[in-house]
Formats: sequence, C-alpha cells, structure tokens
Amino acid sequence: LGRKTGRGVISTYKILTKRFKWLGWLGIIAPFLILSFYCALGGYCIKYVTVNLGNLFNAGFGTGGLGGAEVFGGLLTNQGESVIYGLIFVLITLLIVMCGVSNGIEKVCSVGMPALFILLVICIIRACTLGGNDFTVAVLQADGSTVQQVIHSSALDGLKYMFVPGWALENGVIKKAPDFLSVLSTAGGQMFFSLSLGMGIMITYGSYLDKKQNIEKNALVIVICDTLIALMAGLAVMPARFALDPEGPIGGPKLLFITMQNVFNSMGTVGYVFGIIFYLLVILAAVSSSISLLEVIVAHFVDKARDKGKGDKRKAYSVIAAIATGVLCVLVCLDGLGSNGIAPWNLFGVESSAWSDCWLDFFDMISEGILMPLGALLMCICIGYELKPQFVDDECCLEGNSFKSKTFFNICVKTITPILMVFILLGQIDQFFSLGWFS
Repeated sequence: LGRKTGRGVISTYKILTKRFKWLGWLGIIAPFLILSFYCALGGYCIKYVTVNLGNLFNAGFGTGGLGGAEVFGGLLTNQGESVIYGLIFVLITLLIVMCGVSNGIEKVCSVGMPALFILLVICIIRACTLGGNDFTVAVLQADGSTVQQVIHSSALDGLKYMFVPGWALENGVIKKAPDFLSVLSTAGGQMFFSLSLGMGIMITYGSYLDKKQNIEKNALVIVICDTLIALMAGLAVMPARFALDPEGPIGGPKLLFITMQNVFNSMGTVGYVFGIIFYLLVILAAVSSSISLLEVIVAHFVDKARDKGKGDKRKAYSVIAAIATGVLCVLVCLDGLGSNGIAPWNLFGVESSAWSDCWLDFFDMISEGILMPLGALLMCICIGYELKPQFVDDECCLEGNSFKSKTFFNICVKTITPILMVFILLGQIDQFFSLGWFS
C-alpha cells in the first residue's frame, strides 16, 4: 500500500479507499502511544549502562551492593532521574529522524543491526554455558496448594522454558501452561510489536521502497530474520535467568531490569562487562524501533507540507512530534510503573488491573490491546473486500517480479487472517480487562 502511493499511512488510505479513509489514524495513534513508553524504557536502559559502568570501575553511580529489585525500585521512585534518561532517549530518536531516511535511519540501522547480531551471539554463548544452582521454590500441587522444594535450576531449564511445550516456572513456582487462546493472544501482541504491524510503519517504510524491490521476498526475509533474532534474544536471556535467578520475574520490564541485573551482579566483574554489552544491545534494538515509530508520525506531516507546497519541513515536524512524545514519556517516567501514586487507577478512581495499574499499561492497552489488532482486522477487510487482493498482486509483480504465494495470500487476507485477528483482539481485551472469557 505504501509503495503504491508513495505516502504515509493516513494519506495512503485517503488516496486508495473512501470507506476506510479514516483507518490511517489508527496507524498514527498507536505508534505515538507506544513511543511514549518505549522512550521511558529506553531511558531505563541508558541508566543501566551507567550502573554497570559504575560497578565495573567501583564508581559511586553503580549499584552500591544493592540487588536488582532495590536498584530498579530506586530508579522508579527517583522521578527526576527517570525523566532525564527518558528525555535523553527521546533526543537520540529525534536526532536520527531529523536526518531523514538515507542519512539517518538507514545509516543507523546499517551499523546497529550487525552490531546487535554480534552482541547477541556473545551473550548467548555466555548465557548457555552458565552452571546451575540449587534453589528452594514453591511447587504447585494437583490440589492447587504449594510445597517448598529444593530444585536444581540451570541454563538447560531456560531452554526448556522456551522450547518444551507445557513447561512453565514463574517466580519460582512451577505452574500449569496457559490455554491456547491465551498463548494466541500473547503471541499476537508480540507479533504486532516485533514485526511493526498494525501501526503504519510498514506502509510508511514501504512508501520509500524502490519499484524494483521484490515485496514478497522482502516480506519473507523480514519474518525469517525477525523470528531468528527473537529466538536469539530468548537464548541470551532465559538460560541466564534460570541459571542464576530462577525466582525472578519471567517477563516485562522487571525481567529486563531486575532479573537480568541480578544475573550480572552474580557473575562478578565479568558480569558488569556483560551487563554493559547487554543493555547497549537493548538500546540499539530500542532505537531501531523508536525511530520507525517517530517516522510514522513525521511522515504524515511531511506529506501534508509537500502537498501544500511548503517544502519538506522534516526537521520542524520531527521536533514537534518529539516534544509531544516527550510529554507523554515524562508522564510514564513520573508514574514509575505505578510506584508514585499517579497511575490511572489512582486518578480515575477504578480498581487497579492490567490496564490501569500504570500509565505504561494504559497506553499499551489502547495501542496493543485494541488499536493494533483492530487496525489489522480492518486492513484485511479493506484489502480483501474493497481494494481486492488483485491490487496487492499487481503491485508485487512490478518490474518483472513474480508473486509465488499469490493464492495463499489471497486466501489468508480474506478469511484466515481476519478470523485470527478477531481472536487476538478478543484475547487482548480479555487479558487487559480480566473478563475471564477464555479461562
């Protein structure tokens, strides 16, 4: 769609369809909300690079002998420090996007992505060669009760957690595996984030794509490489988590900033080196995402300026979009993942739940929980029943390229994918609002 029009997500839908011309706004709002908390988390990563540098050189800005939970808790409640690091990440993103696609985004990714791959390989080798330890954990019984039991947890258990169906251990408690629809919902959310789907990024980047490029081949390479890097990231984290901190959080920010920091602390001096490498790796990955999120917003306003004959104005609109993002980023940082009494449930007077316990989850609920799966569902309906699949077929076959998966794509976009999007949307709503539809 993006390559066909050469425009951003909002202009693309306005040009191609009357019924769905408003759909592009979902592709603007979702990345804007995601970027607000993405920059806050990116700022935390910058902080943790400095923390591990402090540990390495015995400086005053290290952990000071505190555990991962204490360090992270201190960061969350230190609102001024959180805001500063969050805005530093916003500034990094802004500077790259201001330079444009060729001079900014492409240059950063051409260096950052190979560096990310090399750093991941280093972390994987170290994580998978860690020895195990004995830990006392609460083991879930058939009647629902728990008993204390000493277990030997090692890097191998991290591999089991990733690859053995039905094997799950969370916060030291061996648990039953989640049901299929919960897995589908979680996988759907990960898919939207990881592949940048349902948020206008693919349309925006597609608008810069040369007509000679083979879209089908590019799509296949993106999915394969994304899956490969996701597996590598898991191999870098999960074996280390189970070998050195099996009772730590298993997902979310706490896994990244508490469990992994505990892992690095337990490795001694060499652990701080790996901590620096690891959090630099995360920053590289986060920046590659944040620039694409900001580019979606900027591209829309650049399109409008060009249509009105005002020129590019990329730098001006990049600054405006970054300021708006920074405002919400400051809110997320001040909230401190619900630690500082200004979470949505505090302000709205509702019960704390998965959608209201902090501003990060609130923005996540709107973007990942609703807008992204809803946008993907409506996109499929738009392509399948208004534009018709032949529209995509024709675009894929430009410049002598072939569309080998044409029949498979046509079936998916009209039937299979919309059905899956409905289940993912319902699963996300059920998860965020604890409705119990699938339990």
